[in-house]
Amino acid sequence: MGEFADKAKGVANEAIGKTKEAVGKATGDHKLEASGAAQVIKGKAEKAVGDAKGAIKKHL
Repeated sequence: MGEFADKAKGVANEAIGKTKEAVGKATGDHKLEASGAAQVIKGKAEKAVGDAKGAIKKHL
């Protein structure tokens, strides 16, 4: 994937993950809360990959 696709996917995963976390906390569903936290981390990693690809492109 390209830089912008990675960043967009990362932002989407972070938003979905935060929603899952909030719903999990509100309902006492620890599994959903943990799943949301994991998805937030995945989103941050995807954004970092996109940032890295952008930095590499600038230096080529």
